[in-house]
Amino acid sequence: MKKDFYEILGISKGASAEEIKKAYRKKAIQYHPDKNPGDTQAEENFKLAAEAYEVLSDADKKARYDQYGHAAFDGAGGFGGGGHMNMDDIFSQFGDIFGSAFGGGFGGGFNGGGQRRVKGSNLRIKVKLTLEDIVNGVEKKVKVKRKVQAKGVTYRTCSTCNGSGQIMRVANTILGRMQTASTCNACGGSGQILDAKPSGADAQGMIMEDDTVSIKIPAGVVDGMQLKVSNKGNEAPGNNSVPGDLIVAIEELEHDFLKREGENLHYDLYISFPEAALGISKEIEAVGGKVRIKLEEGIQSGKILRLKGKGIPSLNGYGNGDLLVHVNVWTPKTLNKEQKVFFENMLSDDNFRPSPEKSDKSFFEKVKDMFS
Repeated sequence: MKKDFYEILGISKGASAEEIKKAYRKKAIQYHPDKNPGDTQAEENFKLAAEAYEVLSDADKKARYDQYGHAAFDGAGGFGGGGHMNMDDIFSQFGDIFGSAFGGGFGGGFNGGGQRRVKGSNLRIKVKLTLEDIVNGVEKKVKVKRKVQAKGVTYRTCSTCNGSGQIMRVANTILGRMQTASTCNACGGSGQILDAKPSGADAQGMIMEDDTVSIKIPAGVVDGMQLKVSNKGNEAPGNNSVPGDLIVAIEELEHDFLKREGENLHYDLYISFPEAALGISKEIEAVGGKVRIKLEEGIQSGKILRLKGKGIPSLNGYGNGDLLVHVNVWTPKTLNKEQKVFFENMLSDDNFRPSPEKSDKSFFEKVKDMFS
């Protein structure tokens, strides 16, 4: 079971943005690979702290995490708004957090030779899903235009920074000689510059290319949720670069007759006076097929029938929500002469006079039951 993000950073749920940043910096410095060489547990803690900070430092992700927990991002096998991060992700996204604690800011990840690994930019798309897609889960294939390195492009070591991606500077201060590092302007921090490029490539040796990406979307996703497909964003120039990610925003299409509320579905069923009085068996449309329900004699308008497990699957795997059928007795708007005579005769009939029992709940009690 995944550890709580607030617990990882050692903060309360009401922590401010500055407190979250401060707590992350403390953990990051404590478990930084440079301070713990060869310590796999420290490296794991370092990654967990970065994962927690990625979510809690983003207002939108934090709100979804507070509401749904890890289920807001997990269950997609490789997706996440906090999917397990690698060192390149961490140094690329949060390098400024470390400041000069390790001889200069880490503006990006580094490979074994000490060169900075530049990460390409992320791409964002929106995927529209029907209610059936959300209930069953779906695999979508989408076409995206990605920036990739052109075939035949070559790079050479940057002479300005000698391939390190950084320029080191030493300054004399009242505290003594201070060494700082900044990103090399010549190569953008990659440690490499363009050597040769084929026709059609831009000044960095990149071209635009169409790519078909397969996205496995789990059942139970929510409108507005974002999923991440790693390494399917734009590539970056250089032999040591890593691609960005494809961010997939979920848009839920409105259903013709079913309304969603969390993991529950609502359905309005209209029946006639005779059907309400005599009782009837009705077949209704639900996601995944038709469902037959039985209405007892004398059923009242406003009655709510709960069909267990016929709603939306839970993202965290805890079963399905329910289908709530709202019974509405339809009052005819026009009557012929014979029908009018019948109802006029029934005006004084005791059996047609409203006589609610204690078991017949009020509207407000029904609403309360729906949310309990």
